[in-house]
Amino acid sequence: MGATLLIVTGASSGLGLALARTHPFADARVIDVSRRGGSGFEHLRADLATAEGWRAATELFEREVAGFAGERVVFVHAAGTLDPIGFAGEVDPAAYRRQVLLNGAAPQILGDAFLRAAGRTRAPCLVVMISSGAARSVYPGWSAYCAGKAALDQWVRTAGAEQRLRGDRVRLLAVAPGVVATAMQEQIRRTPERDFPEVRRFVELHERGGLRSPEEAARGVWKLVGGGFENGAVVDLREIGV
Repeated sequence: MGATLLIVTGASSGLGLALARTHPFADARVIDVSRRGGSGFEHLRADLATAEGWRAATELFEREVAGFAGERVVFVHAAGTLDPIGFAGEVDPAAYRRQVLLNGAAPQILGDAFLRAAGRTRAPCLVVMISSGAARSVYPGWSAYCAGKAALDQWVRTAGAEQRLRGDRVRLLAVAPGVVATAMQEQIRRTPERDFPEVRRFVELHERGGLRSPEEAARGVWKLVGGGFENGAVVDLREIGV
């Protein structure tokens, strides 16, 4: 058993994978919770847009976090989706429901399950939720994504305030990493303007070299985690120059 238990959702690719690879802990056991796996870490196969996936993640927390005797436990929730991009009422309803569940419901359900398990370990625990500037901005075509990230931010603020009243043994943080060069950005640039009117802005940002690499963004997240922050803080790396 490593001194640190690090659980990362969405660590099969993109920012989640970069976070799993660049973590600053010298002796860590890393578990990837995702549908695909293949990252080289321990893997729990779970579709986090479904009740079955939430149940599997909850069982993992109960099995690995409750009673953990190491130095710390870190849970990073990086799983998310922009599919489908398009106006509400015009996209496939099943895909839209799936996006709502993964972006809006999963962070709260998994966060609650983690806190429950964390109550049965003496190790300090940290929750890092990956947010987005879309939580505060209006992007036509991203209604479920914007709403999901806003819900994530407010959950972190409120649960963090609750943990302050419990002595800060579990700390919570939401981090918007900026515009990161992942498959999600490729999807954005392929989207017709009718479905995403601001697509040209993201195309131009890519052409100017304005995207951060996943590794750079991940190191920024970990740098922030290593510093002091109020429990329940919601931070945009671009606004603090990280």
